Formats: sequence, structure tokens, C-alpha cells
Amino acid sequence: MSVCRILVINPNSNESVTRGIAEALETLRKPGKCEIVCTTLAGAPFGIETDEDIRTVMPMVVREIMSNNVDYDAFVIACYSDPGLAEARTVSKKPVFGIHESAAGLSASYGRRFGVLALGRESIQRHIAYIRRLGLQDFHAGERPLGISVDEAANDPETLGKIIETGRELVEQDGAETLILGCAGLAAHRQAAQEALGVPVIDPVQAAVTMAQQNFGC
Repeated sequence: MSVCRILVINPNSNESVTRGIAEALETLRKPGKCEIVCTTLAGAPFGIETDEDIRTVMPMVVREIMSNNVDYDAFVIACYSDPGLAEARTVSKKPVFGIHESAAGLSASYGRRFGVLALGRESIQRHIAYIRRLGLQDFHAGERPLGISVDEAANDPETLGKIIETGRELVEQDGAETLILGCAGLAAHRQAAQEALGVPVIDPVQAAVTMAQQNFGC
């Protein structure tokens, strides 16, 4: 049996985010069955936080996938805006997974209403529009902003406290049954947040990689 190779692309140029993603995926590594490689998109914005950032990285993500198309069996775009997902799927015959689509779909598959911990208020309307396009609005309990940057998500020691406070509001006020971390940079906080809040907390990168593995039966 051949080894399945999955390339996880961090579409920003912040290496600390990539390291956090790689650490969060350690439990999903299956030696001899599935190889997971995490890479940083050189030349990309330091954080993807605006519509302009998304437009900038979309063609870069597609080029990264096409340049690695022969060497990998599946690709994961590790940004909650899923930049370049639709475009990559039109040019590559390999499976391409977006972490937003994967996390929302995972929660909905369990019949649970999900709340999203967004980085900033400006991204919420963009996320809501995307959820509607995915047809998952009936499972969407709501979103609340953490008021932080991508870099703070990965490196600020105060981030966990903000996740717990905002997550509690999503659960107690908005009726969320699961919580989704709305940025790949938040991956390191998933377990601690879940223990503090008492509801399932989904790291979207883990969700996307799990779906990629299931696609190949590994």
C-alpha cells in the first residue's frame, strides 16, 4: 500500500503559524500510511485578514498546488477564508480541502449548531456569506470576534483567555453546541479551550486533514 501524502499550505508568510499547525497535526500523523507536510507560502502577506489579502493570495495558492501536484495526493488550504479553494479545484484533479468548509461541514454532519470564534469583526459578514453558499446556515449559531490579529492568534499569551470568554458567550447566549476556531493560527489553544468550555472545539485544520485522510482510507 502506498503512503498518502498531504500538503498543508499556510497561505500567509508567518512561520510561527505554520509551526503551530504542524504541532496540532502531530496526533494525525500515521507513519507508513499518511505523510503530512506543512509549508509556508513565501511572499504572501504576514496575515490574511482583509479582502485584499485574500485576493492577493488566491493565485499564489493555486500556483503552489499546481507546482506540487505530482508529489502530493491531496492539499489543505490552511486559512479560514479558504482562499483559492474553488479555483484550485478547477485546475487540479487531486482533492483540495478548505478548512472553513471542512470544519463547518464536520459540525453539521453531527447535527450540531456551531459558533465561530472569528479574529475580527470585519471578517464575520464574509464568513456568513460563505456559510450560506455552502448551505449550512441552519447549523450556524453565530460568530463573535476575538479582536486579534493572525500573529496574536499564534503568539499572544492572552489569546486563550479571549477564546474562553468569547466561546462562553457563543454557547450561553447564541446556543452554539460546538465551537470552531476561525483561524489556523489558533490551533494550539483547541484542547485547553475545550476543557474550559465543556463543548467540542474544532480546529479547522485538523478537520480538513482528517477528511483528506478519510478520502484515502488512511
